[in-house]
Amino acid sequence: MSQADAVPIVSIVGKSDVGKTTLMEKLIRELKARGYRVATIKHHVHWFEIDQPGKDTWRHAQAGSDVVVIAAPNRIALVERLERELSIDEIAGRIGKVDIILTEGYKRGDKPKIEVSRRERGRELLCTEDELLALATDEPYPELAGVPQFHLDDAAGIVDLLEQRFLRRRPAGNG
Repeated sequence: MSQADAVPIVSIVGKSDVGKTTLMEKLIRELKARGYRVATIKHHVHWFEIDQPGKDTWRHAQAGSDVVVIAAPNRIALVERLERELSIDEIAGRIGKVDIILTEGYKRGDKPKIEVSRRERGRELLCTEDELLALATDEPYPELAGVPQFHLDDAAGIVDLLEQRFLRRRPAGNG
């Protein structure tokens, strides 16, 4: 895949409990309403168990299976043991045909970032101005005049920006 064909990846970042997941939900709904195919990657810094203890697939993994897949008529899930953490680009390379990938987390990654900031969690941002694609906030940051700023509820405005910057072609689902 050439650089021109690469699927855009945008990271939604911010301090704990500022509303990253809520903003992700709004952006996903808005992108879907406009006909785009969306993938998401949630970065988790701790070990997690996606399967339920005692269930068949959990038992397969406990027995030593390196890859466990559960398939149903309407979805599929794959759980794979890894020797090391994969990069965003390595994960993106495993994702099928989509128009955009939104990540939650990856605040130290090299992808364009939309930082979520909420007054009650403090004014200090995680990102520098040059790292930011945009800011979603309930309080203006006049000192960041070069960074587009949106209200936390303005998913349409943020998706307009994503379209201007990354989604100039027809959505994948539309032929």
